[in-house]
Amino acid sequence: MVSNELSSSPAVPASGGREVEPSAINPQHTDTGIAHSALGNPHAGDWDLVIRPKVGWFDWRLNELWQHRDLLWMLVWRDFVTVHKQTILGPLWHIINPILTALTYTLVFGRMVRLPTDGLPPILFYMAGTVAWNYFTACFYKTNNSLAGNVGLFGKVYFHRLVVPLSVVLSSFISFAIQCGIFAVMTTAFALRGAPIHPSLWLVMLPVLVAMLAGYGLALGLICSALTTRYRDLSQLVGFATQLLMFATPVIYPASFVSRRYRWLTNANPLATIIETFRRVCLGVGTPTNHLLLYSLLLLIVLLVVGVTVYLRAERTFVDTV
Repeated sequence: MVSNELSSSPAVPASGGREVEPSAINPQHTDTGIAHSALGNPHAGDWDLVIRPKVGWFDWRLNELWQHRDLLWMLVWRDFVTVHKQTILGPLWHIINPILTALTYTLVFGRMVRLPTDGLPPILFYMAGTVAWNYFTACFYKTNNSLAGNVGLFGKVYFHRLVVPLSVVLSSFISFAIQCGIFAVMTTAFALRGAPIHPSLWLVMLPVLVAMLAGYGLALGLICSALTTRYRDLSQLVGFATQLLMFATPVIYPASFVSRRYRWLTNANPLATIIETFRRVCLGVGTPTNHLLLYSLLLLIVLLVVGVTVYLRAERTFVDTV
């Protein structure tokens, strides 16, 4: 049973025009067999779920996410499976996409433009940046569409609205894990052939880096999702800004290639530090520093707080504006 604690009149009209006190109605024994959710203020212990109005900006109710964990895993499976329905290659696209992208970067930026790769084989250098960047953008784009793309579901049933963006982050991680497996195979093959690959003790930071990539995609996606439900043209700006952000992030060039005059731009970009550290972890090259990693982590916490707050604030009225 579900209780919806609303501010209603103390008495409700019954059949025949007679006023009935809400306390006189037993939610377990109604004519229709359905609990009258708007009646009275029952104790939470008498109901399976109590829906209360939010009372503040930071009334997040994260404990409800655990109650909806089954729905979370169902949405993860839906997001992963529906992408491959009516396709020819199916999950193979998770492998083909980063490899073709890395090969294109190798041809254009490695052979034609001749950008440095810190002494690494170009295909490995670009593969590392592509895998990390693809995970961030997948989390960001899908989270950005989480409100507008699920308006029909949100308008029919109540569940914690963070379930949907969390599900797309987890489903994107499946693709990221597959691509990381391919990247590990390629790295091992080049290492056996004598390539200068030297993974370091920074390898223990890999789960933290993956969580930070997902966190930035989630936080920025939540903020943009809340804004684009009211201002539709912002969706055009989101795609354009993401493309510009890639060139401001050392995906196709090493951070050491940036001159000292413009080094502050890459230092201000938290994703630059994460991707440089990702290369340092996997390939043994890169110039990450502890204070830049700390800055990226602190900024991530701030953005997550802002993102969750504005997202949950926007979901209260977005059904009427989308």
